[in-house]
Amino acid sequence: MNSLSITTRKSLMLFSGRAYPELADEVGKYLDVSVTPQSAYDFANGEIFVRFEESVRGSDAFLIQSCGVPINTWVMETLIMIDALKRASAKRITVVLPFYPYARQDKKHRGREPISARLISDLLRTAGAQRLMTVDLHTDQIQGFFDGPVDHLFAQPLLTGYIGARYVDDSLTVVSPDSGRVRTAERWADRLGGAPIAFIHKTRDPSRPNQVVANRVVGDVDGRTCIVVDDMIDTGGTISKAVKQVLEAGAKKVIVAATHGVLSDPAAERLANSGAIEVVLTNTLDIPPAHQFEQLTVLSIAPLIAKAIHEVFEDGSVTSLFDS
Repeated sequence: MNSLSITTRKSLMLFSGRAYPELADEVGKYLDVSVTPQSAYDFANGEIFVRFEESVRGSDAFLIQSCGVPINTWVMETLIMIDALKRASAKRITVVLPFYPYARQDKKHRGREPISARLISDLLRTAGAQRLMTVDLHTDQIQGFFDGPVDHLFAQPLLTGYIGARYVDDSLTVVSPDSGRVRTAERWADRLGGAPIAFIHKTRDPSRPNQVVANRVVGDVDGRTCIVVDDMIDTGGTISKAVKQVLEAGAKKVIVAATHGVLSDPAAERLANSGAIEVVLTNTLDIPPAHQFEQLTVLSIAPLIAKAIHEVFEDGSVTSLFDS
């Protein structure tokens, strides 16, 4: 009797949602893998249709989607693409969300509120995602929402490497825009060789709820180059106020740095007029020309995502990418 000889070979396939295909293409170039062609379009009533043009059976599928505006459209498209991969017999489905949607809704502040960040994880898992990869979550606890492996990537080495080299001769102070982000500032300070930290302390009047009535800078900023850091910039109000307060406290110059440039209007105008000499972001989200301005510098996150995908595909260590 003749026996059948079966040889299995791992196959990496890359997929992209329509939100920001340029990032997926860039990741593919670093991996030397082309993004799998697909047909994707909207019906007249807004329903989304997706069909992949090549067989995905048995593949190690990596789906990249940057959920910018309109965020709910791209979340739904992601779920539909996952379902299509599952039903087409992909062996493993890893969803790569450079910007995790609804990350700010990670807990209940008051009664009768949702925990939408958990809901997103449940939807991804139910659709068929087996692994999640993301960059700089708003809070670390979101990793526990997804019932499966989570690769939490950090843009901090990329950002600090750029700023440390560009301002190597400056006396740096890392500034948190509020007391809740001090831990982020501390990590920045460590990577910048033990730079001092400062933060904006917000004083509130109990008789005026939800209104900040006074701010003061806590820490040494006088005559120094200050880096105001955060994980994301949405409308830019908090960051712009922080820049002005640090300058008023005697800072020599101010740089803004963040991972996710959501940049909802009027963020670009606010940042351009804030007094910051440079605003450094990564391209986890698409930043269209209308939201770009003279002081803006955008660093590519694609090499980091590509390295992480390679490590996952080869059963290597993602953690090793951040060992210093």
